[in-house]
Amino acid sequence: MATTTTEHAIGRAVPRRRTGLAAMLHDSWVVARRNLRRMLRIPEIVVFGLLQPVMFVLLFSYVMGGAIQIPGTQASHDAYIQFLMAGIFAQTVTFATAGASAGIAEDMTKGLVDRFRSLPMTRSAVLVGRTLADLVQTAFILLVLALVALLVGWRIHEGFWKAMAAFGLLLLLGYAFSWIGALIGLSVRSPEAATSAGLIWLFPLTFVSNAFVPISSMPGWLQPIAYWNPFSATVQACRDLFGNQVGPVDDAWPMQHAVPVSIVWSLVITALFSWLSVRKYRSAAG
Repeated sequence: MATTTTEHAIGRAVPRRRTGLAAMLHDSWVVARRNLRRMLRIPEIVVFGLLQPVMFVLLFSYVMGGAIQIPGTQASHDAYIQFLMAGIFAQTVTFATAGASAGIAEDMTKGLVDRFRSLPMTRSAVLVGRTLADLVQTAFILLVLALVALLVGWRIHEGFWKAMAAFGLLLLLGYAFSWIGALIGLSVRSPEAATSAGLIWLFPLTFVSNAFVPISSMPGWLQPIAYWNPFSATVQACRDLFGNQVGPVDDAWPMQHAVPVSIVWSLVITALFSWLSVRKYRSAAG
């Protein structure tokens, strides 16, 4: 009788192991919380991540704003800052890819993969938790950047909820690109290489787009590439939702349907690169 009572007590003391989706969500939250705590302990990560987009806002708006003319308008600081900010927001969320690449590469080189392998946790949780933590950091940077933009003259003209939808599209794009960063971080041998590899391809992606200049000003052979760039779709969608469209909207189909195109691009990138990243992680951990 005493033995039976003891067995029941032990059975109640041992927590039941979650399985399936519940286990993945729980483990991902644990990893995300660990990365968020690290960001709080090392605030320089967030501070330096914020300085670059703020400098872009100030340099582009005050140095180049009076020289770049948007079709249908006169060259002016006010017109260009309305045109510019959607591009700066989108650039900020995609440039966070480099930080995700370096962070995952650092975890790999420090043997974190081996430590996680010894724990009863789902393999995908390591990457899901990391990308979720990066998403929280990106959201904070976007908030501060929006306040800076308001100080230099940027305004929202389509109401609060459409603006929130625009920021939602930006975060969705940032989350999609963080999975590209995860794959890069898992594929290189050092955090330094991950930082370079995470940035170098982003420059043509962001500049061959409608972020800083109208696509109509580009050579004819380059325009279709810019129109179908997922970055361009999100930028145009944000301009529509913020009410920041300066000049006529391009006739290209992706620009006329920018919101659904942006969503589809982000979901496709997330699905493809999350699958590739988890597959790469499993092979590295195996």
